[in-house]
Amino acid sequence: MKIALMDSGFGLLPTAAAMHRLRPDADLVLSSDPDGMPWGPRTSEDVIEHALACARAAAAHRPDALIVACNTASVHALPALRAELEPGLPVIGTVPAIKPAAAGGGPIAIWATPATTGSPYQRELIRDFADGVEVTAVACPGLADAVQHVDDAAIDAAVAAAAARTPDDVRAVVLGCTHYELVAERIRAAVQPAGAPPIALHGSAGAVAAQALRRIGAEPSLPPGAAASARGTLTVILSGREATLPQAALRYAEGHLLAPVAPVRG
Repeated sequence: MKIALMDSGFGLLPTAAAMHRLRPDADLVLSSDPDGMPWGPRTSEDVIEHALACARAAAAHRPDALIVACNTASVHALPALRAELEPGLPVIGTVPAIKPAAAGGGPIAIWATPATTGSPYQRELIRDFADGVEVTAVACPGLADAVQHVDDAAIDAAVAAAAARTPDDVRAVVLGCTHYELVAERIRAAVQPAGAPPIALHGSAGAVAAQALRRIGAEPSLPPGAAASARGTLTVILSGREATLPQAALRYAEGHLLAPVAPVRG
């Protein structure tokens, strides 16, 4: 079984790690676009062009499914990706976990990039899945870039600024950008009021990984009789070039989890 994931950068790491936890025997193909990132400020047409290039590079390795582990690409490019690649290659998008967050009754906050925060896409998700729930949309300028560059000072500053715009009575925070899941605990610490019940954080990685397995009819765990030590291969593609996992990715637990996947090709 081979699963490909694509994103502009390190945002694919949480979903790749979730897939590895579910199926450590799966071969993983990670296709990102460091030469073209960030995608957020790009026009919709540019995002589609870059996303298609990433997807084509991954598809050349003949995966069983392609996960679009990027909210921006899912908003702008998912129809184009599916039109080109399906039905031969199932394409699974990433949707912010607004529905499960709103199920708790709220109030909730949705942390996302400025472009996603002001998009009709997010407003429609709030309308469809959080009707009647108090929702605060919190734009997080610079946070995704800071996470990508593993800039601790910039991460702390962006998280603190977003936390200051998050109401104290919020009971759940939706991580509306896949990069944010890499610093989830730093976000939790910033938004958790002293003495209050724990705030729930809702990312998409686990649900998206599980959905990809359902789409290809695969079990969400190692099949009976499979060796617990089974490990798949890791293929890394950076802007169309086969490479190794960037050292900066190892600064995150998710990247470190993937690093021992052997052999590493590229």
